[in-house]
Amino acid sequence: MKAMILAAGRGERLRPLTDKQPKPLLPIAGKPLIEYTIERLVSAGFQDLVINIAYLGTQIKDTLGNGHRFNAKISYSDEGSNPLETAGGIIHALPLLGNKPFIVINGDIATDFNFSTLKEKTIDLAHLILVPNPKHHPQGDFGIKDNLITENNSTRYTFSGIGLYHPKLFNHQPPGKSALKPLLQAGIQEKGISGELNHDFWLDIGTIERLNNFEKHVKKNPVMF
Repeated sequence: MKAMILAAGRGERLRPLTDKQPKPLLPIAGKPLIEYTIERLVSAGFQDLVINIAYLGTQIKDTLGNGHRFNAKISYSDEGSNPLETAGGIIHALPLLGNKPFIVINGDIATDFNFSTLKEKTIDLAHLILVPNPKHHPQGDFGIKDNLITENNSTRYTFSGIGLYHPKLFNHQPPGKSALKPLLQAGIQEKGISGELNHDFWLDIGTIERLNNFEKHVKKNPVMF
């Protein structure tokens, strides 16, 4: 099974740190943020990786190379100077991802989630990993009922940015810039998207404060990372 890491964003909320360096390469305890995700994926058995790039993408390619030093194979989906958003980026990368289910991980999250569990899932359109709502996103995104993602549940959780997707979710979608949420909402209406609530460590690295929090966590838990 292949895995895609989303790394094309500009990281506006992390400026000025991202003015000259892409967010995935911001150092955490001496190691680029994206490398924590790569290492966890490889340890879970995902060695065929796709990374989408746009803003300062050459720096990412130069830093990570072909993936050999991670015991992985890294392919790059280059979106040029204008990032295509999440769905657009995945659609652009489909020729590299193939016709079987694949996982996608936001490049700006930190987690000790066990990615290997996703290899065991049988899905229709997608399977989403939800987490308890963090302070900065108290309203959540989706509910879960009978293992299916719903938007009608009064109890909502936050989408972690980790998902398992079938390529058919993106059928008939034109290339170009597009968001993922409308596709998910359509799949939810078809009862084609399953999900689970996960309580492992998870952090959205969306601000300098949370970036610093992750570094503190790594230094306190070096064995985990």
